[in-house]
Amino acid sequence: MEYSTFGRHVAVDAWGVDFELLNSAEFLQSHMVEAAEACGATVLSVQSKQFEPQGATVLVLLSESHLSIHTYPERGFAALDCYTCGETVDPQLAIDYMLTVLKPKTTHAKKLVRGMGELQVEDPKMKQIELV
Repeated sequence: MEYSTFGRHVAVDAWGVDFELLNSAEFLQSHMVEAAEACGATVLSVQSKQFEPQGATVLVLLSESHLSIHTYPERGFAALDCYTCGETVDPQLAIDYMLTVLKPKTTHAKKLVRGMGELQVEDPKMKQIELV
């Protein structure tokens, strides 16, 4: 069986996020797993680290690749990214889910289309989603 190398990688800088939302690795981990599942990804494992005096990193390892967040609560900043291989899982859905949870005042985002030769850089269409 031959596998496609096609993948999409969405990276977002989120600014103006409440300190409390960014300073809980446990809270972020729970929502990151929900975001991964909401986009149809298969969660293999999760690692998280709560930093002192503040900040958190969460990495969700997916069968299709990864979803991650690194936070700087004192700056109201989070760096999120989701990379998925293949056509069946859309990383934008996981990012949209997390942005709905975090409610940033400002976002800056790019989408890379990978695995097809030259990297393609696009501006993703961000949208609020309904959380279940």
